Amino acid sequence: MTEEPAGRLLRIGSRGSDLALWQARHIASRLKVQTELVVIRTAGDQIQHVSLNKVEGKGFFTKEIETALMSGQIDVAVHSYKDLPIDEPPGLEIAAVPARGPVRDVVVTSDMAQRSVRLWGLREGSRVGTSSLRRKAQILSRRPDLALVDLRGNVPTRVAKVASGALDAVVLAEAGVVRLNIGAQAHAVVISPIEVSDVCPAPAQGALAIQIRCDDAWTRAEVQPLDDPPTVRAIEVERKLLARFGGGCHLPLGAYCQVDGANITLDALVAAPDGTERIEAHATGTSAARVVDEVHAALVKGGAERYL
Repeated sequence: MTEEPAGRLLRIGSRGSDLALWQARHIASRLKVQTELVVIRTAGDQIQHVSLNKVEGKGFFTKEIETALMSGQIDVAVHSYKDLPIDEPPGLEIAAVPARGPVRDVVVTSDMAQRSVRLWGLREGSRVGTSSLRRKAQILSRRPDLALVDLRGNVPTRVAKVASGALDAVVLAEAGVVRLNIGAQAHAVVISPIEVSDVCPAPAQGALAIQIRCDDAWTRAEVQPLDDPPTVRAIEVERKLLARFGGGCHLPLGAYCQVDGANITLDALVAAPDGTERIEAHATGTSAARVVDEVHAALVKGGAERYL
């Protein structure tokens, strides 16, 4: 291992949301060196009242953090991997990807609400909050009767909309709910998982990316023990498929890869914005390139490019 410079702190850059801070602190707790947390405000944190699909450009939640990393203000950036654009800035690299957290989405409802026998326990016409094009399209493809409402803000803020009765439900990534222990803390809500077969997660959902400068050998040596090869392989497959459609991290594409030894299974789903069409693809094999080729071809044949 590269010798540590005398007195050097590992400065970890993070967004200031509850979830981002949890993720950065989690990574810090697993490192064997002294760390310092540096909070960086991104465009995604500053623009809270605009739906994500109406924001131009890429790196909405990451650009400012990457700029701080390149300038030497921080040594490590901890990202939700699904927020990272496909094209990595010159001079930066993903040095480690820890074992993946939960990948599914969940529906959060009030525990006082009258439950339905319909999918996810939601009554007809329920007002459901989410700003994700992927979630909207796929939810409507299963429950066209629901009323979807644009919703931004951090995880606790979104959950509070349900607890207060402002919304009947919100849809969130299960990883964020688990990491913030929402189930134990929010006694007024019920959390119901959504099966991947109903709503396919975003590429890299549930995974963290630890980013460094390419020329920082000491930091690379410190963070690489956190790397989980099966997670790395699965994320690479999902993001290769994402790249085939232009690489935008907010594309309405669901992709989920499972790795079992040498075997790779990739499922993908694209739905029409109004939910009237679902285009699904599945492939399995030992070659990542071939599996991605098969799934991409099946999606294109089904007309997915109309929505991507």
